[in-house]
Amino acid sequence: MSNSADSPRGPARRMSRRPVQALTAAVFALAGLIFVTSANTAKGTDIRTDSSLLKLSDLIQQRSEKNAELDESTASVRADIDTLARRDDGSTRAEDAKLDALEKAAGTTEVTGEALSVTLNDAPPNATANPGYPEPQPNDLVIHQQDLQAVVNALWEGGARGIRVMDQRLISTSAVRCVGNTLILQGRVYSPPYKVTAVGDRGKLRQALNDSTAIQNYQLYVKAYGLGWKVEEDDKLTLPGYSGTVDLHYAQPVQ
Repeated sequence: MSNSADSPRGPARRMSRRPVQALTAAVFALAGLIFVTSANTAKGTDIRTDSSLLKLSDLIQQRSEKNAELDESTASVRADIDTLARRDDGSTRAEDAKLDALEKAAGTTEVTGEALSVTLNDAPPNATANPGYPEPQPNDLVIHQQDLQAVVNALWEGGARGIRVMDQRLISTSAVRCVGNTLILQGRVYSPPYKVTAVGDRGKLRQALNDSTAIQNYQLYVKAYGLGWKVEEDDKLTLPGYSGTVDLHYAQPVQ
């Protein structure tokens, strides 16, 4: 057996200190670079705060309120234009009747009749599973886009002559979209509970809701976790006509 002076492990250990020292210096340098980059990115603010999200939320709400004001202004101007057009267009009664039918089909005029309303809502904040059901996941406790679409589609299937979601009349180009826990409809933002109202034969509308497989699936979550579901009927209700823009927006090739 050789002594420590002759052992190859001695020099090897001493030679390994330099790479370790170099690696340590590199780690500290990298950490310093990360700190500097983080400081520059944050620009002197706490990047873990949600102030930017709050500002975005405020901006969305402001735009939604502005769109609502523009909708009201558009409706007023459109009413004036329609009045002048009917007075000065020189059309025949048959042509006026055809125009009225087209406007009703387009959803731009009010519709009156017996009605049925459906209200959907998120589960209570402290919701737990009812006996016999698994514990809920976060997505089990909120209204999703597919739930609203299921109600709207069922009501159309049931012969609705007009449908309103929240305070807006739907037309053929309306898109019911949810982003996070909010509904975005025709440029305006809504939070639950969501109310969908249809004018038509109440018996057929209710039957269409009962026959929808998507709504049957939603009812399971109502029983399991307490999602909101309420159906109401009205003997007579008037839905206002759609008052927003009817211009179509579509993609165009870049020249």
